[in-house]
Amino acid sequence: MTDPTAFDTPRGARAYPLRTARGEFAVVDMPAATGAEARGIALMLPGFTGSKEDFNLVHGSLSRRGYRTVAVDGRGQYESDGPAEDESAYDQGELARDVLAQAEALGSRVHLVGHSLGGQIARSAALLDHSPFRTLTLVASGPAQISASQEARVMLLREALAVMTMPEVWEAIQAMGPPEEVGGPARGPGTQEQLRRRWLNTKPAQLLATGRQLCSEPDRIGELAALPLPFHVLSGARDDTWPLTLLDEMAQRLGAHRTVVPGAEHSPNVDQPLPTADALADFWDRHPH
Repeated sequence: MTDPTAFDTPRGARAYPLRTARGEFAVVDMPAATGAEARGIALMLPGFTGSKEDFNLVHGSLSRRGYRTVAVDGRGQYESDGPAEDESAYDQGELARDVLAQAEALGSRVHLVGHSLGGQIARSAALLDHSPFRTLTLVASGPAQISASQEARVMLLREALAVMTMPEVWEAIQAMGPPEEVGGPARGPGTQEQLRRRWLNTKPAQLLATGRQLCSEPDRIGELAALPLPFHVLSGARDDTWPLTLLDEMAQRLGAHRTVVPGAEHSPNVDQPLPTADALADFWDRHPH
C-alpha cells in the first residue's frame, strides 16, 4: 500500500483556503527553504479526478531549490467548493478565469504548471491573459482530445455518474480490478481510503463537465505558440492518455523545452518526484524574469 503520509500536507507547507476575486480555493503552499535564495513562485494545477495532493512529493525538492510552490484544488475538486449539478460552472473558460484569479492573489508573476486536464486549463488561462505567468509547463498534457482508449474510460465514467451516486461509482471502480489496471480516481499518493475521500468530495458536475472537455478539446497549439512565453513539455517515458510521439510533436510546435522522465508514466510528479522536481527547477532557473 502507498505510504499514507504522501497524502498529508508536507512538513513545512501550509494548507489553507486561498482567497481570490473568484472565491476561495484550497491550496497546499510550501515556501522556499530557509537559507535558499528565493527564486519565484509556481502555481500547480492537478488533473482529472486529481487534487493538490498529487504534487505533495515535489514540494520539498522545489523548496530547497528556492521556489515557493502552491498546488491548488480547482473549483469543485476535493476541498474547493463548487456546484454539485451545474456543469456550466465548470466550462473551461470559467476554470481558466479561476486560475488568473489565483495567480493575482499570489501577488507575483508565477511559473504555471498544469498536469493533464490541468495543463489544458493552464493553456486556456494563458490564452486569456499570459501576463501573470513567467513560464508554462504542461505535464503529461497533450495538444487536443485524449486517446481513444482513455476516451472510452472517461465516457464509461460519465455514463456511470449519470445513473449512480458517487459512492456507488467508487465501488464499481474498485470492482473492476486493482488501481494499477483501472487508473483514474483510484490512483494517486496515499491510501485507498484517502483516495476514496477525495473522490467523494469532488463534485459530480465538475467530473462530467471536465470529462467532456477531455474528449472534445480542440488543438490550440498554434494559438499558444504565438504567446511570448517559455514553454516546457514534461512527461513520463510511457503515457496512454497522449502518446509520447504526440507530446514530442507538440513540443516542437511550441519551441518548448522537452523532458522525458524515465520510470514514470502519466503522473511523473507521483511516479518519479525527484527527477520531475529537478526538471521543473532546472527549467525555471533558466527563466527567472
